[in-house]
Parts: sequence; structure tokens; C-alpha cells
Amino acid sequence: MPNFSIVHKQDIFITEKYEPDIRRDELSFLSRSFERHFNERPYLHHTCYLFLTKTTKERSRQQSNWNTLCRGFLVPKEIRNKETVERFMEAVGQFESIVNDSGLVRLERLTTEEITGTESEPGIIERYLTLSADGSRMLQDMQLNPDGMRIGDKRLCLHTLSDLDDLPGRIRTDGRYERLSTDRSDCRLSYAAPVGVMLSCDHVYNQWIFIDDSSENLSRFEKMAKNMQSLSRYSRSNQINKEWLDEYLNEAHTNGLQSVRCHCNIIAWAENGDELRRVKNDVGSALALMECTPRHNTTDLPALYWAGIPGNEADFPSEETFYTFTGQALCFFTAETCYRNSLSPFGIRMVDRLTGKPVFLDISDLPMKKGVVTNRNKFILGPSGSGKSFFTNHLVRQYWEQGTHILLVDTGNSYKGLCDLIHQKTGGDDGIYFTYKEDDPISFNPFFTEDYQYDIEKRDSIKTLILTLWKREDEPPRRSEEVALSNAVSLYIEKIKKNRKIKPNFNSFYDFVKKDYRKVLLDKNVREKDFDVDGFLNVLEPYYKNGEYGYLLNSDKELDLLSKRFIVFELDVVKDNPILFPVVTIIIMETFINKMRRLQGIRKMILIEEA
Repeated sequence: MPNFSIVHKQDIFITEKYEPDIRRDELSFLSRSFERHFNERPYLHHTCYLFLTKTTKERSRQQSNWNTLCRGFLVPKEIRNKETVERFMEAVGQFESIVNDSGLVRLERLTTEEITGTESEPGIIERYLTLSADGSRMLQDMQLNPDGMRIGDKRLCLHTLSDLDDLPGRIRTDGRYERLSTDRSDCRLSYAAPVGVMLSCDHVYNQWIFIDDSSENLSRFEKMAKNMQSLSRYSRSNQINKEWLDEYLNEAHTNGLQSVRCHCNIIAWAENGDELRRVKNDVGSALALMECTPRHNTTDLPALYWAGIPGNEADFPSEETFYTFTGQALCFFTAETCYRNSLSPFGIRMVDRLTGKPVFLDISDLPMKKGVVTNRNKFILGPSGSGKSFFTNHLVRQYWEQGTHILLVDTGNSYKGLCDLIHQKTGGDDGIYFTYKEDDPISFNPFFTEDYQYDIEKRDSIKTLILTLWKREDEPPRRSEEVALSNAVSLYIEKIKKNRKIKPNFNSFYDFVKKDYRKVLLDKNVREKDFDVDGFLNVLEPYYKNGEYGYLLNSDKELDLLSKRFIVFELDVVKDNPILFPVVTIIIMETFINKMRRLQGIRKMILIEEA
């Protein structure tokens, strides 16, 4: 920015109440209940403005007793110079590009209507003059009293950071926020966070940086240091001041730092005296957290409020500033805001951790689009009772409502209620729950598909399933056995495709191997040592019809899991069973792989509890 420019950052925090739109037809029962629960929840709404002002050397030095209210002509001669204006606008354009290109902050230039307002909508000037978020159209008197200032029913109080004596010896860019930090991880907030979003009352936090001619400032300090040196024998304070000036000058010249002036203030308000006293205490406590001395300023409130009007930065009284460097001045800028809704069509409803206001958050697509993450995998970690399953129910329910295919592997019936709700809502078409009970044991039909499409993955999963039941873990199959089994599966699939009257299940496959495939093996002269069909049938007999596990692969529920969007496998009972657990695992793998291969362009999720 050119010399004699002013950077004014204004953060406005106003309490509002959450107003949900519960009349939308697409809202589910749980979504509508969620919105009703947070109806009229108070929260702090944050709006941030950045004003860049070009002024002149004379205006930058004026004090509070000389401002535009006392002048006959408002615009200085230098500002009317076309070349000066063009240089300033070019610098502003470069500043905007640099900030936006960072990807961390987004600047949007305000239009004339947004500044001055229209007949129906107030602008930022009108909002500031009424200290309201919506810019109430009702005219409000401003009253100046010895003890403060009032705008309508609002009573104002002002705290300033305008004197080096009120600041700590050292400042920092950020600090550890204990409430959200652990012994192994830090939650870092900006140095000025206590007077920003962490301050829970209605307030405006103004941050000014005045860019003067740095070389001229340093020359003046050189002269002051010499004068202090000359007067040092009259007072020790002069010697101390001289040392401070030398240190400032050494820092500037050694590191090539720019000398600037800075000022910060907090304008807070309340509508009655008792509340105003509480607000004053809160602001004072927030400043104390920054290790600053709280200075309640009543004398300069009108002048500083006047200078804070958007576009009126040049009227700031110079005696309210202190000298520093650009880096140190930026430490007083707040870097936090309230949680904002993600600009994405897909996401979940969460709540602001400070106020509980609902926000729409995309933790999948938007971070990937911005390059923050390279995949959409999530790992939910927490101690027992911390709410992992509670959050996951909330997550998968909203994903399901937005069209996601979800496959859950559960232990502990954490998703039984949600699955029943979806099952009831869809009239039994979705919300499939697999669990083991003595009177209703878990059963599947891995051979069934609604469209009779058996791709390579489907065929391989059937072969893997049969191999798992046929051979022990320490008994690898021979190559001839693998080929024979593969041929059996392929021929069986061809048969049920031609004859749709045959019900695809393990029973019909067993019958096919026992009769039809035995003849094929005889015609091919396949020796018994290459493939023992009788031994094969004997090992698999427990899974056939009335065998011990005859129910397992012969489900009469013709469920094609490819089209089901919410499927839960509850493994609490079968996880230690050496027969059932491998079968269920293969079914789970086959189901999800089938969805991955065939459901192109559709969001899919597999979630494993107690992973």
C-alpha cells in the first residue's frame, strides 16, 4: 500500500436467533426434529469488513479537535489528483489478488448499494449507525453523556488499546486455547481471539493500521533519540526513553521493518445498566487474557465511533495511535470467525461448538476440491462413551437421505433403531438388518441377483465362498481343484440363466454338482485325485437343505443388496464362530465390491465399527 494509507479491519459481532425453515417437504422426521430443537437458539453472528483508505500527510496527523465536521471542504486537493487515485486503486487491486490467491481468506468488493443502502435494504453505514445486523429502518437518536454514549436503547462502552503502557512487553501471533487442547495436541487461536469471537456480548472490534512514510518516521525518531540523550542528565526517564528509541531504530534498520501506527478498540453495548456493567467486565477480562491493561475510555468514545464509520477512517485522531511495526500490528487482528455453512450441495448438519447454532458442513467433497485431503476416508476415534456411535448414526442418516449407499459392519446393535426407521419409512424396500438369533438365524443367498448379471467379481466371490467352506485355512486347494470348481460355478450360472424356473441358491448348486456336473467330469475323464466330487459334496453337505447350516446360504428372501442403500451386518454373535464369521465376511466384501463396480457415479460408504 502507498504511504498515508489506512487499513481498517472492522469485526462486528451481534447476537441473533436461529430461524430454521421447517416447512420444506423434503425434511425427514429426524431432520425436522433437529431443526425444531435449535429453533431460536441465540448465537453470535460475525461480519468482517476491510476498509482501505487513501489520505494525505496532513489528514493523517490531525487530532480529535479537527475533523470533517469542522471543515468547509471535505476532499483534500491531493486526493483529487487523478494519478494519485489511479496508483492507489492499482495497489488495492494487487492487495486483493494477493489475499484471494492465498486461498485462506476471500475478499469481496462491496458495491455502492451495499455501502449506502437502497430504499428497501440498509447498507453497512446505516447498520453501523444503528448497531444492528439488519439495519433497522427505525430512526434512532444518538445521545452523548459525560458517562457514555447511547444509540436508541443501546448503551455503549469503549475500551481502547492506544498506549504502549497498556500493552504487554511481548505479543504473539497465536496462543493455545486450553478448552479445546489436549496434552498431545494444541488448538491455536489468534492473539486477539479473546476480544473477537470468544467475547460473547454484542460488540465491534476495530483494528487500524496507519501506513505513514516509514523513513520520515525513523528520521524523526533519530532526532528524538538525540534530544533524549542531551536531556538524559536531567532525568533518568529520558535516558530510558532514549534506549527504547535506539532499540526500535536498530530493529527497523537491521530487519528492514516498516514503521506504522496502530490502534485497536472494542465498542460494546447493552440495553440496561446492569447488563452494561456485565459487558464491561467481560471486555476487561478478555483484554486481560491478552495480557493488556483494560482501559475504559469515556472521553474519546464519540470521536472514535465517528472515525469508525465505514469510509471515514481519515478522521481518526492521531493522538490515539501508537508506533510499532507491521508484523506486530497484525498480531492484533482477529483471525477467527463463526462456523459458516459450506458452499456445497452435499454435507451434514453439525453445530457451532461455541453457541450451538446449526451449520451445514461438507467434510468430504469441498476439502478434496480445495486439495486439503486426497481421499474421503474417515477415522472416528474416541474413548468409551464419548459419542462415536451417536455421531456416526447422525452422519450415516444424513448421507443416506442424500442418496448414499451405506454398508455398516456393526457390533452391539448401535444402528438397529436407525435401520428400523429407514425400513419403516421405505415400506420395507430399504433398511436391511442382518443379525443372528436362535429362532431366526442369519441367512444369505449369494447366488441371487435380480437382473441375472454375474460379472467376474460376483463369480469370484461365489468361488471364494465355496472354497472357504470346503477347505480349511491350512489346506490350500490344488490347481486342478480350483479349475474344477470354477467350471462348476460357470456351468451352474449358465444353467440358471437359461432356465429361470431354477431358484438360485446353494441347494440348487449342490444338486447341480451332484448330478449334472458329475456327468461332465465323467465325460472329461477327470480323475478322482484331481477332483474328488464325492468328497466335495460330503464336506459341503452341512450347508445343504436340512443340514446343520442349511439355512445359511439358502435364504428365501430374494434380496439383491446391490439396490439396497442401507445395509447393516451385526456381527456380535457370529464374530467368534469359525463357520459363520468367514461366510459373513465374504458376503460383506462381495456386496460392497459389487456396489463399487456397478454403481458408477453414486456415492458409496462402508463403515466398520470397532475396526
